[in-house]
Amino acid sequence: MAATTAAAARKPRRAGPSPRRRTRSAGPLFVAPFLILFLLLFLAPLGYAAYLSLFQEQLIGGTVFVGLDNYVTALKDPQLLHGVGRVALFFVIQVPLMLLLALLFALALDSGLLRLARVIRLGIFVPYAVPSVVAALMWGYLYGPDFGPFAQLSRNLDLPAPQFLSESWMLGSLANIVTWEFVGYNMIILYAALRTVPHDLYEAAAMDGAGAWRVAWSIKLPALRPALLLTLLFSVIGSFQLFNEPSLLMKIAPDVISSSYTANLYAYSLAFTGQQVNYAATVSFLLGLVIVIASYAVLLTANRRREK
Repeated sequence: MAATTAAAARKPRRAGPSPRRRTRSAGPLFVAPFLILFLLLFLAPLGYAAYLSLFQEQLIGGTVFVGLDNYVTALKDPQLLHGVGRVALFFVIQVPLMLLLALLFALALDSGLLRLARVIRLGIFVPYAVPSVVAALMWGYLYGPDFGPFAQLSRNLDLPAPQFLSESWMLGSLANIVTWEFVGYNMIILYAALRTVPHDLYEAAAMDGAGAWRVAWSIKLPALRPALLLTLLFSVIGSFQLFNEPSLLMKIAPDVISSSYTANLYAYSLAFTGQQVNYAATVSFLLGLVIVIASYAVLLTANRRREK
């Protein structure tokens, strides 16, 4: 019996899986829920839209495969081209003003010189909490040429009513709404980035005799470059996806805002009003390509400036 016990003791035990193997097998299990949802909710609809863009529904023959004909037609579509150009102009006008205001507010709050800084910060951020539909309806009432307060005040002063909803003013009116909505959001991102700057840098700058403007220019602005790039990328995507504001203002200014005023609104009108699902999928893909190119151009420009 003693020999049997000794033999059993000498028999090597079967080692279980090592901690490294268990870690490797657990990683895919944790990532699997995200990958499944990403596949079902993003890649599958995207692939189906790409599939739809290759077909065309005809009165005779039904739905037929046309290859890239829809894309060729879209690239020559004046309504789509004018919508993309209008949104690009909107981006050039609105985004620099919005980011400049957000930067000034963030620097002012971070300076510590403002009284009731928390109340001011909340007041600037509150418009972002207002749904874009509500914001567009509210500003549409303010812009109203017949019942709006600006028009009523102008009549009381015997002045011509401002034409906020005219063709020449409409793009600026939309830019004002979007700026009012998103200044607070961008300000919070920039303010959070400023709060991560080590106070040792401020103390060293103060010992060297640097004033508030010098500290802002030499320390705070360089520290804000990644955050500014992030807000700029968000603004590129948001600008080319402009939809809610022109869609709602179209109800009170139908002669100015058409169904193709923006590319996103044009794609929506094609799909749900004109029942041209295949062509709407094509327009959506081209709009996504424009967003990707614009975002890549912003990143490339920022990286080149950083390398210099």
